[in-house]
Amino acid sequence: QVQLVESGGGSVQAGGSLNLSCAASGSIFSINYMGWYRQAPGKQRELVAGIMSGGTGNYADSVKGRFTISEDNAKNMVYLQMNSLKPEDTGVYYCGADVRPGVAQPPRRHWGQGTQVTVSS
Repeated sequence: QVQLVESGGGSVQAGGSLNLSCAASGSIFSINYMGWYRQAPGKQRELVAGIMSGGTGNYADSVKGRFTISEDNAKNMVYLQMNSLKPEDTGVYYCGADVRPGVAQPPRRHWGQGTQVTVSS
């Protein structure tokens, strides 16, 4: 079993900042990839930012220059620093991770329960 737990969501005014954290625990041999996704009401879940283990982040065009994804491999954690927030950033933010549970086992995608981010104008 693998658990992903997000934290750091909340309500802010436009222009504000939030820092999301996601901690992975459980049966983890290695983590290939971690990312942040969001789902706004009535819309599909979309990728916000992702990072391969030891790599650099990739971002949705809508957040480039405002959001920064980072990882701490030793702690199995990923962070999302969100600056200059806009009302359109509102949604439930989910952490996703591709986790390899054993040396001979392929990676599987796991999801956290989500954390709400609300940006008011």
